[in-house]
Amino acid sequence: MTPIAPPTSIADTQARLLAQDYVADRQLATCVYLALKLQRPLFLEGEPGTGKTEIARTLAAMLGRELIRLQCHEGLDLTGAAYEWNYGRQMMEIRLAESAHVDRDTLAAELFSERFLTKRALLQAIDPARTVPPVLLIDEIDRADEPFEAFLLEVLSDFQITIPELGTVKAAQPPIVILTSNRTREIHDAVKRRCLYHWVGFPDATRELQILQRRVPGAGAALAQQIVAFVQKLREVELYKLPGIAETIDWTRALMELDTLVLDPQVIQDTLGVLLKYQDDIARMQGSEVARLLDEVRAAAHTGF
Repeated sequence: MTPIAPPTSIADTQARLLAQDYVADRQLATCVYLALKLQRPLFLEGEPGTGKTEIARTLAAMLGRELIRLQCHEGLDLTGAAYEWNYGRQMMEIRLAESAHVDRDTLAAELFSERFLTKRALLQAIDPARTVPPVLLIDEIDRADEPFEAFLLEVLSDFQITIPELGTVKAAQPPIVILTSNRTREIHDAVKRRCLYHWVGFPDATRELQILQRRVPGAGAALAQQIVAFVQKLREVELYKLPGIAETIDWTRALMELDTLVLDPQVIQDTLGVLLKYQDDIARMQGSEVARLLDEVRAAAHTGF
């Protein structure tokens, strides 16, 4: 993969993201540009399905960098995120050394060398042997336990990890770091202070239509406008989980598979499981509620967006 020079301005950032079919508003483009320019991690927080993870994939493609993804989860620790020693190989080495009468000090030094080290995502991203720094995506950090955040501070501040048995491993060039959170819990200030911050909210109708036209270019103009208008109305309803852009795109693709040209109450009812992922939300939208929203969309159609 051949690295590509970073953007030279906010406008250039926005245009190059758009060239990768990522429709970013100016505020997000500004944060991305500054994160690249200042070599600072970028912390993206917001509702699920609003394009937080996608920005890391887009940056990797836009800049010709490898994408390294650390998917956070409950119980994640340094072993799963950064490194671990290959104890099986170490035990084999000990047995071979004993039979060969290798000096203990020599053996101890060899056992904790890099060839027995299994590198996980964080250590891979700051590997000093890399000639081109990657894009490191630390995805859904809010899913990890709070103590895990303390492990990240050294990486986010100095792009290095201290391994007690080996020493400090520091990146020759800092990776591009993107952290995402769905805000299921608050992230500690110490993490946020080391990052640039941006809240990724739901797009307005105009931008969502642009996204849909980029991501599902085969959708007819009339259907795409109706879909966006309906989803925008749906987000005004009190639901447990509002549909994100990802659901809008999936729903459009599903409707196209059903050869839908315009929305009607029946096709919406039949495909609510593409938009909504909780039974209580689906039940809330059954019957007259869908028809009511669709009537509002039709009534407002003549005014456009």
